Amino acid sequence: MRVLLIGSGGREHALAASLAEDESVTKLICAPGNPGMAALGDCVPVNQTDPAAVASLAVTSAADLVIVGPEAPLVAGVADAVRAKGIPVYGPSGEAALIEGSKAFAKEVMAAAGVPTAAARVCKTREEAEAALDEFGAPYVVKDDGLAAGKGVVVTDDRAQALAHALECERVVIEEYLDGPEVSLFVVSDGTHAKALLPAQDFKRIGDGGTGPNTGGMGAYTPLPWAPDDLVAEIMERVAEPTLAELAGRGIPFVGTLYCGLALTSKGLKVVEFNARFGDPEIQAVLALLESPLGKLLHAAATGRLDDFGSLWWREGAAVCVVVSNEGYPGTTVTGRPLYGADEAGVFHAGTALDASGQLIATGGRVLNCVGTGASVAQARQEAYALAEGVKLEGGYYRKDIAANI
Repeated sequence: MRVLLIGSGGREHALAASLAEDESVTKLICAPGNPGMAALGDCVPVNQTDPAAVASLAVTSAADLVIVGPEAPLVAGVADAVRAKGIPVYGPSGEAALIEGSKAFAKEVMAAAGVPTAAARVCKTREEAEAALDEFGAPYVVKDDGLAAGKGVVVTDDRAQALAHALECERVVIEEYLDGPEVSLFVVSDGTHAKALLPAQDFKRIGDGGTGPNTGGMGAYTPLPWAPDDLVAEIMERVAEPTLAELAGRGIPFVGTLYCGLALTSKGLKVVEFNARFGDPEIQAVLALLESPLGKLLHAAATGRLDDFGSLWWREGAAVCVVVSNEGYPGTTVTGRPLYGADEAGVFHAGTALDASGQLIATGGRVLNCVGTGASVAQARQEAYALAEGVKLEGGYYRKDIAANI
């Protein structure tokens, strides 16, 4: 199987590493890829949000399967263009990807499907935003309706800050605050059938103790020793399956990853958000424990044969991912600095490049993902932090409390 993987971040590097372990994958093409992915397959340039360009590359690459990693290409309709060429693609259509591309659309689908979620108001004007903030009270939860690379959500006790964020966005969803621990569950779907991966938990805030602004994610771990034994079954029954059925009933079957972001509140399970792709950095930890062949799994989903795949197999133990970020992230970052310690096993490139002299440099806000595994979360954490400590980047930063006290 020749696989074309679209994307260039830590999520895609982790996907590439798992695909390289699958004996059915005879050729891996990464577009555009990154320096870490170059060791696993051929990296070729492409404008990943240009549907025609990606579809053309899929044809010229003679791809048997196209996997679209990031959300922006999915919302742009890249999967539709590839499917139009008759090539199996793992990733939802542009219409189905609105489950992530529009918070308002996601709320509408959840309401129709009877999925538990926070009460919310969609606001376009200052007056609407002020009324919603007053209705729900603090802590205020304000979400940009569109894509914002994981940084469009403000949760604050400061009403002025919440209103300012609302006014910066063309349209926002303001909703009630959900208490309790958050859980991420990735659901692989072929449009009709679905399979859940291991649940994970990520750490969104930039600072230790959950302080500072939201980021795209500063670390994650799996499995969740504290979670109820029936948690995944409950999420599938009450959240994933009704949502997928609702989308299919609208004539937009969802083929790809339905990311279910949930809060285990005092009033029960509730959805915080949906995404249309694997979450970053949770999937880096989850894939570290996956034994089933990833290429075969995603091909089965892309071709409507997921029900024939059988049960998923997992390694014993736990995995922890620690993100090394650039100075200034999640604000204006300082880029272009030399980067060392990125070639160790378990280190995935999230924002790197080679300069003209061939030196590896940091180019993104989140630079590297350090993934450790072990018999327990504590052991996996120790390994992940040993990798992070080996990274040399001026101004580099990572949280010190990922998966602490689990």
